[in-house]
Amino acid sequence: MISNIFHVYVYAPILGALVFIYENIAFNDLGVAIIILTIFVRVVLFPIFYKSAKDQTLMQKIQPRMKEIQEKHKDNKEAQAQALMALYKENKLNPFSGFFLLIIQLPIFIALFQIFSRELSNVAFDSSTFFGLINLSEKSIVLAFVAAGLQYIQGKMALATAGTTKDNPAASIGKMMVIIGPALTLIILFTLPSALGVYWVVSTLFSIGQQIYINKKINKKPEIKN
Repeated sequence: MISNIFHVYVYAPILGALVFIYENIAFNDLGVAIIILTIFVRVVLFPIFYKSAKDQTLMQKIQPRMKEIQEKHKDNKEAQAQALMALYKENKLNPFSGFFLLIIQLPIFIALFQIFSRELSNVAFDSSTFFGLINLSEKSIVLAFVAAGLQYIQGKMALATAGTTKDNPAASIGKMMVIIGPALTLIILFTLPSALGVYWVVSTLFSIGQQIYINKKINKKPEIKN
C-alpha cells in the first residue's frame, strides 16, 4: 500500500512533470529538463527549506547560551528542558526542522533515483544527454566532485554564524560535517547516474544562495534572545 501511495503521489507526478518539461520547455535536453525541475521543486518547497536552514544556523549561534542552561540545570533535567524550550520559543526556532526537511526530501530523492535508473533507457526520453556532452544515464566523476565541492562551500557558509570558540560544540560538530557531508556525497554520486548529480548540483547552488541570504539576515540582528 505504501508503495502504491508513493507511486501515485510522488513518483508519477515527478515523472510526469519531468517528461512535460523535457518535451515542451527544455528542447528535448534531459539535463536542462532536470535543472528546470530542480528549480521548480526548490521554489515550491522554499518555505520549508528556508525555515530549516534558518533554524539550523540559529541553533549553531545559540549553542553558547544552550551550554550555559545545561550547566546551570545539570542536576535538574526537567528545568533544563523547560529552559531550552523557552530559548527556542523566544528565538522562534524549531530544533527538529532539519529532521522534518530530511523526511520531505527523501521521497523526492528516491523518486528521482528510480526515474533516472528506470526511465532513461525507455521511450520516455529520446535522449539522455546534457547538451550532447554528458550521458546522464552513466556515472560522472566530474559532476560528483562538483556536487561535493559545492556542498563543502555551503557547509562552510552555514558555520559562518556559529563562531570559532572552543566552547562551542556545534561549531566542532559542524566542522566535522563540513568534511563528512561532501565525502558521503562523493561516494553516493560515484555509484549513481549522473542525472542525480545534476539535480544535486543545482539544488546545492540554490542552497548556497539561500544560505547567503540567511547569514546576512541573521548577522543584522543585534543579538540572540536569551
